[in-house]
Amino acid sequence: MNKFIPILAMSFLSATFIGTSCATDVQEKQQEVKEKQKELKKERLEESAERVQATNKSMQQVSRASKIIGTNVKNPDGDKLGDIKELVLDPESGQVVYVVVSFGGILGVGDKLFALPWKALHWTRDKQYYVLDVDKSTLKKAPGFDKKHWPDSSKWDQLREEVKEFYQANP
Repeated sequence: MNKFIPILAMSFLSATFIGTSCATDVQEKQQEVKEKQKELKKERLEESAERVQATNKSMQQVSRASKIIGTNVKNPDGDKLGDIKELVLDPESGQVVYVVVSFGGILGVGDKLFALPWKALHWTRDKQYYVLDVDKSTLKKAPGFDKKHWPDSSKWDQLREEVKEFYQANP
């Protein structure tokens, strides 16, 4: 029996040491997991904040149609080309495809309407007017229509091709 006591004591001490060592390893792993969870949560919060900022920025870039209609259109030299009369939407995508600009005439008499690709216009920094990179003589040659004779739905396809070719831009 005396021989068994040292063996038993040794076994007990080994089990205690191994148990304590395992408990320490488990605690360390748990701490690592907690720290990783904190890092992931912080990353998710930062990504969420970035998405909110991007959304807010994009919302600042939108404008109501009523604010766009009536806005002047000028060329890069600052010459007035006309003003926006209407926005034409693609009913499938809901996107603005064309902007209709009035040009020429005096006090609205004799002016011609032009369907321009929306993408052809650019805001000025102060957002006082839009810029179209054409001169007046070029615009006079652009495909257009009379304000009393808007293209019907069957003629928009033809006008779309003419506009695409003239401005070298997809609406």
